[in-house]
Parts: sequence; structure tokens; C-alpha cells
Amino acid sequence: MSKTEAAAQERERLESLAARVGTPFWVIDAGVLRRRIGEVKAVCGECGFQPRFAMKSLSTWRVLQEMRDQGIWIDAVSGNEVLRARRIGFPGGANPPVIMLTADVLRDNALEVILNERVLVNIGSPGMLRELEAAGYRGPVALRVNPGFGSGHSKGVDTGGPSSKHGVWFEDAGETAAEAARRGLKIIMLHAHIGSGPKLEELLANLNRLTQEFARMAKAFPDLEGFSLGGGIPFTYKEDAPPVEIAQLGPLFADARKRLCEAAGREVRVEIEPGRYFVAPAAHLVTRIRDIKSTRTNEKGTGKNFIMVDGGFVDLIRPAMYGSYHRISIVGRGATNPVEEFAVAGPVCESGDVFTRGSSDLIAPRPLPRPEIGDLLVLHDGGAYGYVMASNYNSVGRAPQVWLEEDGSAVLVSRRETLDDILKAEVEEKL
Repeated sequence: MSKTEAAAQERERLESLAARVGTPFWVIDAGVLRRRIGEVKAVCGECGFQPRFAMKSLSTWRVLQEMRDQGIWIDAVSGNEVLRARRIGFPGGANPPVIMLTADVLRDNALEVILNERVLVNIGSPGMLRELEAAGYRGPVALRVNPGFGSGHSKGVDTGGPSSKHGVWFEDAGETAAEAARRGLKIIMLHAHIGSGPKLEELLANLNRLTQEFARMAKAFPDLEGFSLGGGIPFTYKEDAPPVEIAQLGPLFADARKRLCEAAGREVRVEIEPGRYFVAPAAHLVTRIRDIKSTRTNEKGTGKNFIMVDGGFVDLIRPAMYGSYHRISIVGRGATNPVEEFAVAGPVCESGDVFTRGSSDLIAPRPLPRPEIGDLLVLHDGGAYGYVMASNYNSVGRAPQVWLEEDGSAVLVSRRETLDDILKAEVEEKL
């Protein structure tokens, strides 16, 4: 199929979906998701690792169902995430711990869910031991360690080091182990998440360092059944950067498992828990271009050309939150027009509702063909922390999600929210 034919087919498919569900909407590509799951399973299978899915990245029921069917375990971070996974059919209990609840603070129904579902709780603060004992919990626990190092695609998402709130500082882990023993709680797994930096080489170095740290700590935890090296497999968002070759993790994983089993003195389970790598390229936000307008250069700065679309940071907040980059394509009559510099902005009543932002939080126009009003504009690779971070700001309903099968068939897996959906929690109750 030629590029022209492929573009025409894509336009026809997206316009057909837009006619049914309106814009903006999310498309989840089943084929891409399955390929990513297959890649992770392949590298884990070669070295005896158990993969988990960090479901906070995209907790849509159909995605969870695919993970369940493929034998991927779950890392949840709230009581409701545990319940969502249980509704899809993931088993409760901690033998084996198919669902793990990782938290720094037990809020809302988290403690109740732990007691009822008996899932493995991964404590991120020592005080959680006191809460668990007081509630009558006597099951096993995991311990999330802050190893003192880590990275992220921006400073706002570093998961290890002195500025990270996550986990128990590694030098305090022994004291926490003793506290757990005094309260009759067995620590059966050590866990850390060192973040998803932009380069695989950085992840390899950090994973090797984390393995060394866990091997050193193992003797202080006689009941260990497993280790989790966290997630952090990077994903390439920019067009000019090479894709991540996940197969490079194989030798490191095999060596890590060997060293950790030796340190524990027995066979133990070793896990990873990607989120972004599984789902980032599997979902895209499809918007409609409603206008094109310009500002002029004056003493405040250089004028800009704006493509105005009906999707905003209520749908995809990552660019506004930390300047993240998403590929953009024009689908429609203007797709072959000459390229110009455009900023892409949405309808939200905030100046920050701009998808084309730079690392310094400034507007960073992109080279895009001049579209025709009414064309579609697609923001690619939004599967990780896209729909799940959507909001009802400005009383806007969250956009629908469409599951696109490999044979081209489509299923609506979440509808567009209505005003009644937004208002259903509002009450007037005397207290």
C-alpha cells in the first residue's frame, strides 16, 4: 500500500469513528498494545522475570482484560485500582501476589480493600506498618525502598533520591524490617522504582546499581520471596530519536536474577512493572481543527500561528503539566499542504492549554502542514497518563475511548461523559 493510499485509509477510518462518537476521542490500537506486551513477555521469559503492569498509566477495562489474558500481573496504587483489577478477573490474595497495592499513604478505601482482598501491600512509609497492625492485618508485606538515585523524563517525575517522596530511604530499611518483625508482619519482597529516563543506557546503569543495592540488603530480610526492579523502560516520543531496543535488557535481567537469588540464598521471584512502555504508543487523541488564527510580533515577543482544536488539557494534560512532547499529524485535506510553524491550542479557559510546549514551559511551535478547518489533528503516543489524567475542568465531560481491533473493527469502551455524569456526586446532606 502506498503512503497516499494509507493516508486515505486512515482518514476514512478516523472520520468514520468521529461521525459515530464525536471529537475529541481516544483510539486504543489493540495491535500495538499486543506487540508491546509480546516484547515485554519475550525479554522476561528468557530470564525468568514476572512482568506486572503499572495500571495507573492506562486503567481502561479493555486494556486490563488484555493484560489478564496475557498473564501480566498488576501493580495498583489505590484501593479502587485494586477493585478495578478484581472486577476484570485478576485474583486476590498474596500467594501468588498477582495484584500488588503500592502506596505511600493509605487513603479512602485502601485499608479496607487490603483487608478484604488480601492483596500484597507494598508499603512506602514506615507508619503504614502501624496502620496495618492496628487494623488487624497480619499478612505479608512488600517494602518500597528509595535507593537514593533515579531519574525521570522531567524533574517533576523523579522517583528516587533525596527529593522523592516515594519509599523508605535505603539506609532506614533495616530499621523498618525490625519494626515489621515487632508487629508480626513479614516483608516478603523488596521493591524500588528508579524512573523512566529518556535513554536506555541510563536505565541499564541504574538497574545494575539497584541490583547491587538489593543484593547487599537481602540478608536483613530473611523472609524474602521476591524483588521488584520497578518499571522505567523508556519510550521514544520524538520522531528523530531511535526506538528503544528492549532486547538489550535481556542479559542484564538474567544477571540480576542470578545475583539476587545468590544473595537471598534460594530461588526468588524477580519482577519488573512497566506502564509507559506497554501503553504509550497504543493510544492517540483525535481532535477536530476548529480555527486557525495568528498573533502579531510586538514589544512582548514574536507572533504565533495557532491551530485551534477541540481537545485540550482536560483530555491530555502532559504537555501543560511538564512540557511533554507528542507527535502531531494532520489528517484531512490539508495534510499535503506546505509546512509552516504552528502552535496547537485547545478550548480550555487557561493560557497553558497548548499542546506544543518546550522543556522551559514556553510555547514551541512545530512545523506542520497548513490544515483546512475541519481536518482532524491527531496527538500520538498518549496512551500513558493520557486518558487516566483527564479531568472535568470547565465542566467538560471526558472524551470517549474506542478500542480498534487488528481487523479494523471498533468497539466503544467508554462513552463521552455527560453533565449528569459530572454532577452525580453533588449532594445536599446534613452532617
